[in-house]
Amino acid sequence: MSPFLLAALCVSALYGWMAWQMHRMPAPSRWLRLVLPSTLLAHGALLYASVLGEGDIRLGFGNSVSAIVWLAALMYWASSHGAPLARIQSWVNALAAAGVLLMAAFTATHAIPNSQALALRAHLVVSFLAYGLLAVAALHAALMTVLEKQLHRGALAVGAVPPLLTLEAVLFRTIGAGFVLLTLAVSSGILFSEELFGQPLQWTHKVVLAILSWLVFGGLLLGRHFRGWRGRTALYWTITGFTLLLLAYVGTQFVLEVLLGR
Repeated sequence: MSPFLLAALCVSALYGWMAWQMHRMPAPSRWLRLVLPSTLLAHGALLYASVLGEGDIRLGFGNSVSAIVWLAALMYWASSHGAPLARIQSWVNALAAAGVLLMAAFTATHAIPNSQALALRAHLVVSFLAYGLLAVAALHAALMTVLEKQLHRGALAVGAVPPLLTLEAVLFRTIGAGFVLLTLAVSSGILFSEELFGQPLQWTHKVVLAILSWLVFGGLLLGRHFRGWRGRTALYWTITGFTLLLLAYVGTQFVLEVLLGR
């Protein structure tokens, strides 16, 4: 067993253990609050080794999914400081455990051509941060839907989770930041395609789906500002926008690498 695989299994086991502990406890213990940042740091080190360890940028289905769930776990940890979003953090940790296993299982990667160029690195970092933040927003929207249904059924006590308005404010802050980064990523990719990628802009399905996603998130923010959209309307728009983004990037990687073996 390689050291990377062994480390990935250990990190995944830690995430799974914390998910179980946080789900059964009303608030994380001091021990859990120490273990979680250490696990996040170890997960980040594994991502660095897999994506940047050979000097260029290497992406793939496993790396992409693992990076997204790592960003989600990191954001919830930073936002909650341990307790206020503990129940949601437990679900996110379970997804992070699965994400680490996917990174270890799907090891096929491809180096981005000319990824050592500073401009291309900046574009890729902005793009991936936008993707990660909007993935977090979609996950947050899905979890809010689950919590709302549980509250209506009486499966959760009112004080067991943060108020839905608080969770909604977190959702729109995340979408706003992700939309700004997505705007930079899409505009730079369109306007400076030849400088970044060495070829003129090609209207592939990736580009079209990314623009459609940008329009959906932009429409959601406009609807929130002018018409006060919230609740299920906001959740549906969020999930629709991210689904388009998912099909543009990770969906393509999954089909090529996992289904077609390319």
